[in-house]
Amino acid sequence: MKTIVITGASDGIGLESASQLAAQGHHLVLVGRSPTKLAAAVQRIATESPQVKVDSFTADFASLADVRRLAGELLAAYPRIDVLVNNAGTVYDKRELTVDGYEATFAVNHLAGFLLTELLLDRLVASGTARIVNTASGGHYRGTMDLDDLGFERGYQIMRAYSRSKLANVLYTRNLAARLGGTGVTANCLHPGAVATNIWAGAPAFARPALSIAKRLLMITPAEGGATLTYLATNEEVAGLSGGYYEKNRLTEPAELALDEELGRRLVAVSREMVAV
Repeated sequence: MKTIVITGASDGIGLESASQLAAQGHHLVLVGRSPTKLAAAVQRIATESPQVKVDSFTADFASLADVRRLAGELLAAYPRIDVLVNNAGTVYDKRELTVDGYEATFAVNHLAGFLLTELLLDRLVASGTARIVNTASGGHYRGTMDLDDLGFERGYQIMRAYSRSKLANVLYTRNLAARLGGTGVTANCLHPGAVATNIWAGAPAFARPALSIAKRLLMITPAEGGATLTYLATNEEVAGLSGGYYEKNRLTEPAELALDEELGRRLVAVSREMVAV
């Protein structure tokens, strides 16, 4: 039995993966922003798999202080963390700033998970053969990385911001894997597929009818999308493998920019400054 922390676990692919992992008998730690939705998620898991232990923590990933609080609570509660799944994510139609003054898409999708991982890293390493799983996206192939304007003060568009944040996920995963070599801890990321979840609720109003049709006709279910999270979290086929980008449980070549090790190092250095870690 593993202790598995999943962020963005109150709905979508995070919740579906939690359901799948509970069926395997693991101790689940669900993290979400909404107490109401989180309570419903815990109730669902408890009903489906009454034999498993399920804990929950609330945190708003648009606040770095909240992420720090969460990390402190997790460290206090769990002497061992076997798997960290960084799955929380969002998009914003218009450019918005977090309470920390950062562009919200980049802050929630990259900086929050980056900070949480860095704060939990010693505990993960101490746990032995731990795994870190980051939810990226095929959108990263269209991503750019201007380290002098990470927040798109110039030229903000919803998909440009989203793609950049997902490229950051892949770059960070690969950097983590290199840093963690020899520790027994692995780091991998994934594209869950085009999934019919609520993440696109922040899309522009004009795009929502088309998205609604796409959800019904073209997108896979959250359970199907969550399966790759589950695969990377526990499957023995990927034991010891690190630094990979996966689609449909298959190792896939990421974007050329995502393979730039120097860019990854520079992104990590800038991210450290931004989150003050």
